[in-house]
This record gives sequence, C-alpha cells and structure tokens, in this order.
Amino acid sequence: MRRKWMPIGGLLLLSLLWAVGWLRADLSPGSGGWLRLNPLWQEAALLGVFAVATALGGVILKRRWPTGRVAFRTVLAGFGLFVVPAVLGFVAGEWIDGATRVALFSLTPLFAVIFEPHIGSNSEKGETRGAFAAAMIAVAGTFLIFPFELPHSYASAGAILGVLVAAASVAAANCVGVGLVQQRGICRLTFAAVACGSASILLGITGSIGIVRRSSPISMDGWAVSDLVGLALLFWLMRRMSAVQMTTRFLIAPLLANLMTLALIRPHVEVQSWIGLLLIAQGAGWLVFAKADGIAASGRSFKLD
Repeated sequence: MRRKWMPIGGLLLLSLLWAVGWLRADLSPGSGGWLRLNPLWQEAALLGVFAVATALGGVILKRRWPTGRVAFRTVLAGFGLFVVPAVLGFVAGEWIDGATRVALFSLTPLFAVIFEPHIGSNSEKGETRGAFAAAMIAVAGTFLIFPFELPHSYASAGAILGVLVAAASVAAANCVGVGLVQQRGICRLTFAAVACGSASILLGITGSIGIVRRSSPISMDGWAVSDLVGLALLFWLMRRMSAVQMTTRFLIAPLLANLMTLALIRPHVEVQSWIGLLLIAQGAGWLVFAKADGIAASGRSFKLD
C-alpha cells in the first residue's frame, strides 16, 4: 500500500505546485521581480541550478554517470521534456491563448498511452485500450472547461500544430525517461543532472539568438524554490510510476486550479464545466489508480539512489 500511495501523493503535490503557480500568475499578473529575463533564459536558469545540485549529489555519493547510448537517450529525454515544450509553447503564445494551450497539452497522456508500449514499458493490449478510453474521457472534459480557439490564420494554425508537437514530445520523453530510470544501474541523480544540464544549455543558446524576445519578471522567492521542488518530484516519480501516470499531471493540475478557483472566487459555473470537471477526474483517476494497481501487483521494487 505504501508503494502505491506515496507516488500518487507525490504526483498530486507536483500538480498542486503547478496549479498554485498558475493561480498566483492570474491573481497578480506582472507582480514582483527585480530582474527581467526572456522565458527561455528563466527556464534555462532553473534547470541549470537543478542540474548543478543533482550533479553535486551524484559526485558526493559516487554514483555512476550515463555513458554511450544511455547518455544520448538521457540528453534526448531532457530535450523532449524541457526544450521542445518551452520553445514551441512560448512561440505559440504569440498566436493562441492560454486556455487553448492547456486544452492541447491535455492530449499528453493520450500520446503517452500510444507511445509507451513502443518506447517505454510494455503494456497489455486490454490495459492500453482502457487507458486510451480514459485519456479520451479526460481530454473531452478539458475541452469542455477550456474552450478551444479555432485557428483564424496560418500563423495560429501553425501555433496549434506546434503545441501538439510539444505535447507529443513531452509524452515521448516521459516514456524514454521512465524506461531509463527504471533500469538497474541507472542513477536518478546523474540522470537528472545530464538531462537538465543539457536542456539548460540548449535553452540558453536558443534564448540568446532571440527566438523569444518577450521578457517577464523573475524573483528569488519561495516560488523559485517550489519550481525546484517540482523538478525533484518529477525525477523521483520516474522511478515509481509509468509514463502514462506521470503525464496525468497535465490533467490533474488544471483540475486542481479550477477547484481552487471555485473555492476562492466562487464564480458562476455552467453545467458543461461541472461535467468537464467530472470527466477529467474520472479519466485521470482511472489512469493513475489502474496503473498503480498494476505496478503494485507486479511486486517490483527499486533500489533508492
């Protein structure tokens, strides 16, 4: 039971950190910050700090570092998890609104269901069919809450396509990362250091050549710490969850953000939004708990790094 519930608690905490961050940005836009950086440099700085911290941990504990093909796949996982969604997401922000991006990223678990049997852990056909249906139900619920903005130009159509590519990239990178970290002899600390360090360098270079020119305030407060905690949870969960379970954060975080908004602001809610919340909860719950039952039943145990 502990093996089942601890990862689920970690996933909920990660999603809660995301949700609280979104609410803070909505309630206090443009507040705080003594330094303005473009978003790619902000992401690069965060990943760089985390990479240094995990690298020091790996050196102190004398852990093995990824080499050869494992190192290449580790860099690839970092590229798919952080670089692709950061670049495409911020560029798309010029042409489509935030609600559309959230709705499109809700497809990430669906992509993970498709990719996992091929580039992640093996899944039974019946389980895959059930997960596909659950992911579709959750996606339908998300689109009921976050209205999808139809493309009104070639640029907005390209932005929508870019976000879809970003969602697929995150799903594939989760499958690759989970497949690597759950192998014997792979250290989670050094894996995180290489994945985040390489992604930080690539994002820094991309930000320097001016692909994204917008700037936003950055401040060294508790929220930066919460982002680092979120990264730590992300890599901790890779050892204990499937890729499909991990990608449900793209469903659970919007669900929690909406529930907190309902509790704090008490807005009028349409019937279709209530139906959407129920569909997200049902679909995400199936993906998380059905997979958790399968992992617990398998009796797998992993050595802590």
